[in-house]
Order: sequence, then C-alpha cells, then structure tokens
Amino acid sequence: MPRILTLLLISIAASIGVQAQVLPQLKREKPDLEEIRRATLDHTSPYYYPRLMKEFQRNDTLMKIDKFRHLYLGYMFQEDYNPYRSSERTITYDATLNRSKNLTRQECDSVIAYAEQALSDNPFNLGEMVMLINALRGKGKTNLANIWQYKLNYILMSIVSTGTGLDEENAWYVIEPQHEYVLLNMMDYSVSDHVFYDPSYEYITVRNADGKDSGGFYFNIGPLLEEYYRKHPDEL
Repeated sequence: MPRILTLLLISIAASIGVQAQVLPQLKREKPDLEEIRRATLDHTSPYYYPRLMKEFQRNDTLMKIDKFRHLYLGYMFQEDYNPYRSSERTITYDATLNRSKNLTRQECDSVIAYAEQALSDNPFNLGEMVMLINALRGKGKTNLANIWQYKLNYILMSIVSTGTGLDEENAWYVIEPQHEYVLLNMMDYSVSDHVFYDPSYEYITVRNADGKDSGGFYFNIGPLLEEYYRKHPDEL
C-alpha cells in the first residue's frame, strides 16, 4: 500500500475515533453498483434494504462494513432517495466547532430534537449526525452518543472503502455532495476549492489544520447524478 494512503487512513481513523489499525487494513474496491442495486431490492437477500435499514436503526453496534456499504450505496436505489433534498435550516458544517463547542443543556435539547427529526427524514444527513453526537455527549448520554458515533464511523468507512481518493480511477463514491465535506472536515481538512469533471467527478483541494495546501481528493458523483435525473427528468 502506498505510504501516503496508509497515513491518510490512519489520519481518518484518529479523527473519527476508530482504532488506528482498522482503516489501513480496510479493503478498498470500486463498488459493483448493479450488484448492490439487485441485492438491496431482493427480499430474499441478506442485504434487502428494509431489513438493512431496520438493523441500522437499532440502538446497537452489530452491523459491520459489508452491510454498511450496501446500506449506504444502496440508498441511491430506493424510491425516497434525493441527494439534493432541502432542509428547513442551512448548516455550516465545521468539524472542530461541532466536536468541541460546549452547548448549554437547553441548546443540547434543541439540537437533539431537530437532529432526530432531520435524520428521520434523511438517515444520511451526516452533518446533523455529528451535531446529534455532540449534543448527546453534552447531555451525558454517553452510551447513545457512542452508538451514533459507531454509525457515523462506519458510514465514513463505507465511503473510504470505495477507493483511495487519489485519482479518478480510484475516486471515492458518495451519495450526497454534502458527504464530501463532512468526510474531509472529519479528517481535519478545510476545503479550499473544487473542480467538476465531465461532470461525473469532483476534485476537491484542501488545507490542513495549519492552513497549508495539502493537495486534494477525487469523488465520483456520476451514480448519484444518474439516479437523481432518473427520478427527476424535468431537471435535465
């Protein structure tokens, strides 16, 4: 494995609270989206989507990476999928702020109530998930916060497992554009610019915590656009 990728994965592990030895050993392969589509729509499959979502919504930490990959990427093939659904509020996601800000108990209650509502509408609203975790910890609900942290960790690992992010051929797959920024912020990067390619790819340049340019990462947004326009042909 290239040294830069090993260091990158260790950096993600430290940022999202996963043991450092886990992510460097994480198998990375381009997803077979047709296989995922078939499996998540087949009621006889262990990856049948309603069954996966029911497992995800339980308050436990039993699901592992293979099911999380099918859960995350398979969401694109569900009828309620919309990567551009609107929210009642706009969140400026700042990983450092949301992981360290001390909220009052009243603020925690408000954040928890809204985040739970937002996640019931969109289970992959990762910005709200981060805020929920922070608020639960502020209320002293450590066990529940840890369960949500586990879910967030494995969703981020599902993204990382789709490639290296270092070139177009190995671009990371996301099901919502927002997830690119959440992942990079959780790696302690700030986004400096992004460039669209053909238009299936985005290249996002980043700065590290010291404000220095740190190259960039490739994301494959082709499948999410294909599914979006299939469901919303009037937007073409």
